[in-house]
Amino acid sequence: MTDPLGRFETAPRDEYTHGHHESVIRSHAWRTVANSAAYLIPQLRSGQALLDVGSGPGTITVDLARRVAPGTVTGVDTSPEIVTHAAGLARDQSVHNVFFRVGDVYALEFPDDTFEVVHAHQTLQHLANPVAALREMRRVLKPGGVLAARDVDYGGVSWYPRLPGMTSWMTVYREVHRWNGGEPDAGRALKAWAHLAGFTDVTSSASIWCFASDAEREWWGESWAARATESAFATHAIESGVATLDDLHSIAGAWRQWVRDPDGWFGIPHGEILAR
Repeated sequence: MTDPLGRFETAPRDEYTHGHHESVIRSHAWRTVANSAAYLIPQLRSGQALLDVGSGPGTITVDLARRVAPGTVTGVDTSPEIVTHAAGLARDQSVHNVFFRVGDVYALEFPDDTFEVVHAHQTLQHLANPVAALREMRRVLKPGGVLAARDVDYGGVSWYPRLPGMTSWMTVYREVHRWNGGEPDAGRALKAWAHLAGFTDVTSSASIWCFASDAEREWWGESWAARATESAFATHAIESGVATLDDLHSIAGAWRQWVRDPDGWFGIPHGEILAR
């Protein structure tokens, strides 16, 4: 079986494109429920049990825990290193109703019908078989529970000024993402994937991240300049033959040129679903 974008069974890898370099963690630290899961807020209730799949550094997860207290939130990620980081964040912020564990989205270690809410932010795009993952998330949802998923659609990303190095970055990124078994245009496919996974009540929405102020450009652009040459993305780009180290340094230079431009603007659209 293939999905609407023609993937799944033939994907050779199933690996996180970005890794957990410091530049990646720094870029994730900005994420909150308000700026990354606003579509879910009306569904949140005090006392709910919530699972956050692909919880990463944990900033959204900890925020979710505050919103459903005294309910509990469990964050699951494949990386022991990032699980330890997220648990430390919860301790530092004195949030005690959130727990983090290493886990596999294709084989979640929870009984059927465990959670009122299952949340996945920027997770499905990195999976070789997102439909199988959605089926597993559906299994652990209680009857009437809600699945919330949000993913970027790189096919709609836009920026100004139109720097050639930024265009090269987009080409390299999309090829590396697919080499790793993922789908960089996942946002547009979420509804279809949910239907393939057996959900029949699915509503869709969209939202955008925008980086344009001096501070936003500095933070986002410098993060990507570092990722281009220092993170797992750089390693994967070279291993796959998609780019050379010189290419990646040129891409990093383009990001820094964008940072310095007071007219710089960057927009990232996201698809979102709520499925019951």
